[in-house]
Amino acid sequence: MTKPDDAATPTERRLLQSVVEVARHAFGAAASSIFLVDAEAGDLVFEAVAGEGDDQLVGTRFPAGTGIAGWVAASGQSMLVDDLRDSKHFSGEAAASTGYVPNSIMAAPLFSEDECIGVLEVLDRGAEGVREMADVELLGLLADQAAIGLEMLTRLRAAEPSRRSDKALQLLELAESLLAKSHG
Repeated sequence: MTKPDDAATPTERRLLQSVVEVARHAFGAAASSIFLVDAEAGDLVFEAVAGEGDDQLVGTRFPAGTGIAGWVAASGQSMLVDDLRDSKHFSGEAAASTGYVPNSIMAAPLFSEDECIGVLEVLDRGAEGVREMADVELLGLLADQAAIGLEMLTRLRAAEPSRRSDKALQLLELAESLLAKSHG
C-alpha cells in the first residue's frame, strides 16, 4: 500500500465524498469508500472514505486485482459477501493495512462508457442479509451516479472555454458550490 499524488481534483473528491457519505448512511455501514482505477498503473486508489479510516486512507493505493475491490474492477460485476471468511477474493492483508478489517463487503463498479473506472464499497452494512438484492441494486445506482458526476465534471473541464455553453458553466459552478457548502 502506497500513497500517490492526488488523482482526483478537489471538486471530484467532494462529489465522491458525498456519495460515500450517502452510501454509509443508507446502509447503516461502518464505512464506505470509492477507489478509482489509475489509468496508467492500473492500481486502485482510495479517493473518498466515510467512517472507519476516513482520516488517513485517501490517496492510498493498492495493486490492480487486490481484494474484493480489485475483483469488482477487473470483472465489472457487483459483489456482496456477508461473511468474508468464505470469500476467496477477500485480502485480509490489504484490509489489515488500512487499520480496519470488515466482516462483510458490498461493492459495485463505476463505469465510464464501457470501462470500469472505479469501485464503490460498503463495509459491514447494518441490515445483514435482509434486503440483499435491493441493497446491491441501490449500491449500483449510487455507483452509476458517482460515475456520471465524474464524467460530467471531466467533460466540462476538458472543453475549450469558448465551446462551453453558459448552461454547462452554470451547472459546473452550481455543482462546485453545492459540494463546497456540504463539505466546508
